[in-house]
Amino acid sequence: MSSGSRAVALPWELAWRYLRGRRSRMLDGTARAALLATAIGVLAMIIAMALMTGYRHELERKLVGANAAVVAYPILAEGAKPLALQPLERLSALPGVVRVDAVGFGQGVLSSATRVQGLDVSLRGVSPGGEILGGGVGDLTDGADGLAVAILGDELIAALGSQPGDLLRLTALEFRDGHPRFSFRSVRVKGSFHSGFSEFDRRWVVMARQHVAAFGESGGGFYELRLRDPETAPAIAERAGEILGPAYLVTNWQEMNGELFAALRLQQMILFLVLGLIVVVSTFNVASTLVVLVRERMRDIGVLTAMGLPPAAVRMVFVLYGGVLGLMGTALGVTVGCGAAWLLDRFHVIRFDADVAAIYFLASVPFTVRFLDVAAVVGFALLVNLIACLGPAWRAARLQPSTALRYE
Repeated sequence: MSSGSRAVALPWELAWRYLRGRRSRMLDGTARAALLATAIGVLAMIIAMALMTGYRHELERKLVGANAAVVAYPILAEGAKPLALQPLERLSALPGVVRVDAVGFGQGVLSSATRVQGLDVSLRGVSPGGEILGGGVGDLTDGADGLAVAILGDELIAALGSQPGDLLRLTALEFRDGHPRFSFRSVRVKGSFHSGFSEFDRRWVVMARQHVAAFGESGGGFYELRLRDPETAPAIAERAGEILGPAYLVTNWQEMNGELFAALRLQQMILFLVLGLIVVVSTFNVASTLVVLVRERMRDIGVLTAMGLPPAAVRMVFVLYGGVLGLMGTALGVTVGCGAAWLLDRFHVIRFDADVAAIYFLASVPFTVRFLDVAAVVGFALLVNLIACLGPAWRAARLQPSTALRYE
C-alpha cells in the first residue's frame, strides 16, 4: 500500500478500533448513550414532520376535492345566467382541465322530527353526474312523490337523528326579483357521505342544482373546474378568467386558502427548529464522548504523533468516530421514526371527536413521510453532529507529543 493510501486508511482504522471499544466499557456506555440520544431526537423530528405534512396534504386534498381547484363566481348580473355552450367548451378544452361543473350554493336550516329547532346547513347543488369530494354523488332525481332528495354528511344525519328515507324540513332565504323571502321545502334523505373533513360532514347537504339555484339570484351561476394537477390551478385560473371576462371572478384554491397553508408551513418550520433542539442537545453527548475518548487515548495520540502522524490525521480520527456515531444514531432514528409514522397512519391513532374535529377540520390526522422531509432531518442531524465533533477533534490534534506521553 502506498504512503498516501496508508495515510487515508489509518484514520479509518483507528476510528473503527475506538468504536469497537474492546478495552473500555465506559467508552461503550457513553457511545451507546450518545447514539440513543441522537436517535430519539431524529425520531421525534421524523414523526413531527410526518404529522404536519400529512395534515397539510390531507387538508389540501379535502379542500380541492370538495370545492375544485378553480372556481368562477358571478360578480355582474350577466354572470348569474347559465354560461353559453361556447364558453363552456373553451373552458373544458383548457390543458389540464378534467371537467367543468355548474354548481349552486346556499344556506339554510334543516330540521327533523327529533331535532325540531333545526341545524344550520350549507346547501350544495350539483348537476347530473357531478362530483363531491372526488367521487360521484349518484342519482339526485326527485322521488316519485315529487320531493327533492338530499345526501347529508354523516355527522349531520346523526345530529338530526335521521336515516335514509326520512322526511326533513328545509328553511332557506330565497330571492325573487331582488326581494328576500323565506322558503319552506320538504326534503327526503337519500343517503349520507363521509369525507373525514368535519366542516363538510357536519354541515353539508347535497341536492340537485335546480333546487339550490333558487336560494340566491346567482345560485346557478357558479362553475368549478376540476384539474388533473391542482398545482397548475393559478395558470389555469388566469386563462379561465380571460375566457369568462369581467362578469366572473375566477379564483383558485391556493388564493382562497393561501393564508391557512402559509400558516401551516410556518408552523411546520418552527416545529422543525424546536424539535431540532433535541438533536442539538444530543450532540453534547457525542461531544462529551469524544472528550472522554481523547483523555483515554492521550498516550496513543502522543505515540502516533511522535511517529509522524500529522495533526490533520489525528483530527480526522475523532471526526470520523463522532461522525459514524452520529450517522448510526440518525439511521436508527429514521428507521424507527418511519416505522412509527406508518403504524400511526395505518391505524389512525390520532382521532378527534366532533367538537375537536371542528377546530382542526379533520376527524383523523394522517402521517405522511416525504423524502424531502427525511432528507432535511438527516442533513440537519449530521450537520450539528459534525459541528459538535470539531471541538474535541481540534483539541486532540493540538496535543503536543511530550504532553500526551507524560499523561497518566
